[in-house]
Amino acid sequence: MKLANPLYYPIAVLAGGIVLVAGVRLIGLPNLVVLPAAAIVATGGAATIKSREPDAQKIAQQEIQRELQLLQTSAKTLAEKAEILGQEANQLLSRGSYQMDLLVAVQEACQRVIELPIKIDELGRRIHGANSLLSVNDLQQQLQEVEAKRSSSSGIARQHLDQLTNSLQRNIQLAKEGQNARTAQITSLYTLIQDSAGVLQQIQNKLRTVDLTDSQQVHELQASTDELTSLQDNFAFLVRK
Repeated sequence: MKLANPLYYPIAVLAGGIVLVAGVRLIGLPNLVVLPAAAIVATGGAATIKSREPDAQKIAQQEIQRELQLLQTSAKTLAEKAEILGQEANQLLSRGSYQMDLLVAVQEACQRVIELPIKIDELGRRIHGANSLLSVNDLQQQLQEVEAKRSSSSGIARQHLDQLTNSLQRNIQLAKEGQNARTAQITSLYTLIQDSAGVLQQIQNKLRTVDLTDSQQVHELQASTDELTSLQDNFAFLVRK
């Protein structure tokens, strides 16, 4: 049983006070006996009350596990859709279609989405370990790396890195306040999955109607594929620690 400060537990202080008053006034015990007894009762009572309180760290871990399960379910659903899309791109390739590099890029982006559940499993195992909390130093190092990448990025990749920067800054603030930044990290990952689902649907719609001899349609399909790849880059970055 862990020791606790009785001052944080009024009931324990009250119990110690009752022992003190009863010992002095009712029983007439000397102070050398009553004072230690009252202190023992107050301290023991506080420790007992504290032991019955919910463990804050345990509750936080349980919340993280629930969030991880939701994240994993979403990732598996997205992976199934990506597998279907990859097969559709493969069918176009098998017909000897134009723009083979583009179709291969679609397949590669889909493959990265298919691997999302594995990445989440790896994250879950790390969270179960001793170093499950995100430290301020780790987050600041991540932020520095993202800001370095931002300086050489443009377009949709720059926009996604801006969003990632905002997420890391929010997580750093949480960590500085002593809060668990893992929940915020998982929320960021969930947002990336939802964004990926939207882009994946765009790619599927375009792939089913695209005229691969039309440069404008090809450009739009390439842009959506690049966006999906950018989102997977950010996801991989967030789960690596």
